[in-house]
Amino acid sequence: MAVTQSKKVYRADHVGSLLRSEKIREARRLHESGELSAEGLRQVEDEEIARIVQKQKDIGLEAVTDGEFRRAWWHFDFLENLVGVKGYWTGGGIQFKEQETKSRGIKVDGKLDFSDHPFLADFKYLKGQAGSHTAKFTIPSPSMLHFRGEIDRQVYPDENDFFSDLAAAYKKAIRSFYDAGCRYLQLDDTAWAYLCSDEQKYQLREKGMDPDYLVRKYLETINEAVSDRPDDLRITMHICRGNFRSTWISSGGYEPVAAHIFGSLNIDGFFLEYDTERAGGFEPLRHVDRDDLTVILGLVTSKHGKLEDKEEVKKRIDEAAEYVPLEQLALSPQCGFASTEEGNLLTEDEQWQKLEHIVKIAHEVWS
Repeated sequence: MAVTQSKKVYRADHVGSLLRSEKIREARRLHESGELSAEGLRQVEDEEIARIVQKQKDIGLEAVTDGEFRRAWWHFDFLENLVGVKGYWTGGGIQFKEQETKSRGIKVDGKLDFSDHPFLADFKYLKGQAGSHTAKFTIPSPSMLHFRGEIDRQVYPDENDFFSDLAAAYKKAIRSFYDAGCRYLQLDDTAWAYLCSDEQKYQLREKGMDPDYLVRKYLETINEAVSDRPDDLRITMHICRGNFRSTWISSGGYEPVAAHIFGSLNIDGFFLEYDTERAGGFEPLRHVDRDDLTVILGLVTSKHGKLEDKEEVKKRIDEAAEYVPLEQLALSPQCGFASTEEGNLLTEDEQWQKLEHIVKIAHEVWS
């Protein structure tokens, strides 16, 4: 089918987050200690975002992000600024393999809504810097509020009401970003990868949660959230097995959820992690039966700085093309470089080399 400019496939793409610069780190430290005002911090963020947007343009990326430079987390910063949600210190972090995040959690203590969200101003600044390039913005998927949040059962005694209000809040969010000029929005979601992991599903059941129920409710909620989006708004989803300081949480191929997400989620593309054997093979891609769905192959890792062999990456793209036509494929890192402000264990120069490597490979494969 014909692809409009707004729905074009970006053959070389990236998940969004970038390593925080030393200037950002120092400004945050000074702000937290009371030595730098909020206005002073934002000025530093503005300058550094302008720099990294230009860098993305220089290496050949067509869709540019703000690197999530104003955020501490890929998900909590957005979610706790929804109406009815608040962040809090939990006393313990999220456990990854051999690493644990700092303390943070979210609670739903009121009726959900979307209004006056600070990320709208963040997007507008990014769009101003993007110029003729596409300003791509990332937010957590709706399912992440349920998956990571605590819900006050006095506010939502019926969980169906929670999911209904969640979808409505996201529908407002999507319209608000669109009205601000966004034409490329990415939903980040770790829940689907957890639902591919036998270990994680066991842990969910131990907590009294039914994985099959989660599949149904998350599908319904996401589809309702995106149901009224304009035709020229591209919405993709990044599915991740965890990424903190170059470590991970879950393992397992996409087969347990492939038919659901590829066949039933009404979005335009999926960023899929494929940098290690933990993600399984390409066989689940046989469930892709839409000619308007893009699969962005995360064949280049963001967890270390060593560049992948170009010919090996091309070979794996060819293998994926046995299940999905080449014209529906694209290339990216398997995740962002800094899902939290701490970032992964590689240098900023290595990060840019990775992205430039992706641009060059994509040009050779699809030009």
